[in-house]
Amino acid sequence: MGVALVVLNFSLTFHNVWPTPWITTHHELSVEIAVLLLALVLYSRAVRLPSRGAMTGLALLLVVFSVGRYAEVTAPALYGRPVNVYWDGPHMLNVVAMLNEAASPLVSALVGLGLVILVISVFALFKWCLTRVHGSLAYPPTRRTLAAVSAGVIALYLIGYTPSPVRTLGWFSLPVSMTYWRQAEFTLDAYERAKNPDAALCSQSGGDFDFDFARVAGSDVFVVFLESYGATTYDRAELSQALAQGREELAEAIASSGREVVSAYVESPTFGGGSWLAHMSLLAGRPVRDNGTYNLLLTQDCEVLTGKFARHGYRVVGLMPGLKGAWPEGSFYGFDAIYGESGLAYGGPEFGWWRIPDQYALAKLDQLELVSTPRAPLFVFFPTISSHMPFRPTPPYQPDWARMLTGEPYDPGPVAESLAVTPDWTNLGVDYADTVAYSLKYLGGYLRHRPELDLVLVLLGDHQPPASVSGAETRWDVPVHVIASRGEVLDTLLAAGFVAGLRPRDEAIGPMHALTTLLLRASSSPARPSLGEALSVADQPGVDITGSGPLRQVGDELSNRLGIEPLTRP
Repeated sequence: MGVALVVLNFSLTFHNVWPTPWITTHHELSVEIAVLLLALVLYSRAVRLPSRGAMTGLALLLVVFSVGRYAEVTAPALYGRPVNVYWDGPHMLNVVAMLNEAASPLVSALVGLGLVILVISVFALFKWCLTRVHGSLAYPPTRRTLAAVSAGVIALYLIGYTPSPVRTLGWFSLPVSMTYWRQAEFTLDAYERAKNPDAALCSQSGGDFDFDFARVAGSDVFVVFLESYGATTYDRAELSQALAQGREELAEAIASSGREVVSAYVESPTFGGGSWLAHMSLLAGRPVRDNGTYNLLLTQDCEVLTGKFARHGYRVVGLMPGLKGAWPEGSFYGFDAIYGESGLAYGGPEFGWWRIPDQYALAKLDQLELVSTPRAPLFVFFPTISSHMPFRPTPPYQPDWARMLTGEPYDPGPVAESLAVTPDWTNLGVDYADTVAYSLKYLGGYLRHRPELDLVLVLLGDHQPPASVSGAETRWDVPVHVIASRGEVLDTLLAAGFVAGLRPRDEAIGPMHALTTLLLRASSSPARPSLGEALSVADQPGVDITGSGPLRQVGDELSNRLGIEPLTRP
């Protein structure tokens, strides 16, 4: 029976071997297994031995608990944040479809079959263990020993338990029931928020600045969310070195096309996925850290960034090569045109689930929207896809931009070489660096291709790559680069904490949603903020109006309006 008890305890106490999907033991105890054993002893003593069917049901329950434990310890290691079944569940089919594209049909089938066999094997193992325990319950000495040990384990757990934050003695693993309890809380919170559609999220965005867009008048403004482009590309030495040449080439392309660049870090509202939360945070100018806030904002009448530009005569376009079907959110953002997978009409070789190369999408946008004259200035929202996990296959770069729009955008050799490289699941950092390098290359290539274009290019990451690439307990910061030939736009950003060049200062200048107002200020002629707007900024979570830089200026402005001394640090 000893082996059975060890296996049962391990089933709810294992840990992750970072950054892999494998598990290991930290030799902890499970209070839930102790409770289960004590309950079986008491039931067999007071009533009768549990039935074989009851033991089968308990084995199934342990499988469910083991799956919960696996999600709890593995998701943060691979994904960078805890799993949320309520919000993550609906996206699982898309993830499975994406990974299926990245692997061959045979590999996908073998993996699926392997998972089925694994679950059946785990169930059989748990049933065997519980059968051994069941057999021992018929012997009073063994039953008494089991009861004493289980009660002792439970007592030790209760001695070391503190509810907030949840802590126990170092001998114990956190109960899996708490994992499921948290998931229930997530679901209940989402339900309660859904019942409150009148929450005035839009009114909190500080919209009474007088933005006139004078500094970008006539310029095309591109907001390019570079998928999975995180601070880890600077923080991790091996990634920084792998991207050094690509950044040098991009810097040269910026300078040779008569433009300049300034950079900073901002804190993303999400990590390792959930790009749409970052998109909404920037476009709406509000912190959107979960799908509840995201869905609630979609029900409200907000003038988001796209609407502000449209009101000032811009044609607002969504360039979305990863969009494979209907997108109801498009009406919320108010796009004049959305170019998804079908609208881009790509006929070249496909590169995995995200089959359209970002370079082609940019070339097609140029053909469809930028070559005609006269035309209104463009505001382009472009969430890229080529650097999306699993980072393979990575398209080759085509220096002939006109050829990208033909039926044969590449020579056969580079395509075959690209498609032959499959994801290295044990070391995704190499694949990640290659695809970010590709992104830097085509962006630099486009700047060289269109040196005459009056362009303000805001290039930023949506979130860090998964923790399997970025590392454990990694910050949530992402780079933002603003490339332009208009010095007054960049000067405003420099005064707000940006630095010249492509390497940001180490600390983030603030959360992503605060970047919205900063970009609007940089795009408009100088104007004093209204008191209401200053108050709304000062009231935002995480804003320190006693520090230095642009937020200090808001604090000083607020003090002047109220006739009080400026705030200082104690």
